[in-house]
Amino acid sequence: GMGIPSIGIYSWELYNFYGVENIIRIGSAGAISDKLKLMDIIAAIAASTDSNFAHQFGLNGTFAPAADFTLLTEAVAAAGERGVKITVGNILSSDNFYSDGSDGQDKWKKMGVLAVEMEAAGLYMTAARAGKRALCICTISDHIYRPEALSAEERQLSFTQMIEIALDTAVRMEKHPLEEH
Repeated sequence: GMGIPSIGIYSWELYNFYGVENIIRIGSAGAISDKLKLMDIIAAIAASTDSNFAHQFGLNGTFAPAADFTLLTEAVAAAGERGVKITVGNILSSDNFYSDGSDGQDKWKKMGVLAVEMEAAGLYMTAARAGKRALCICTISDHIYRPEALSAEERQLSFTQMIEIALDTAVRMEKHPLEEH
């Protein structure tokens, strides 16, 4: 699946029907920040969104989808142990893959958003509602403002550092059982 509706279904079922406590989403993202380059790894401390997914929760305000701090700190530590630089910041989970050429990305860039992907905000909201943990780790596969992009083959074969960080993080989480709310 792809997008917030898909991750919403999968994560809800994993958290609520199968007893999963931690979900780490790994994937690609398009860089918005000028500081990022192809193959950089980012961890989303927060996920802004243009989606209406949070509407289902009936909140009287704007929910700020955020990663679980324990998962995030363990991922940063795992990356450090591997000597891999990981950039932590806010990302955009967009409902739209292709832009109509508007200046929408410019506005997110001005707010310090690092990159755009399509799932993290939905995952973070579902985790919050279920009282569970979530984290999104992405590898930069293209740049929105520069003519740079990995080929399909490069994306398929070169994301090993991100995968290793996620696996190391999963193992490290054994020492952090989820406390009941």
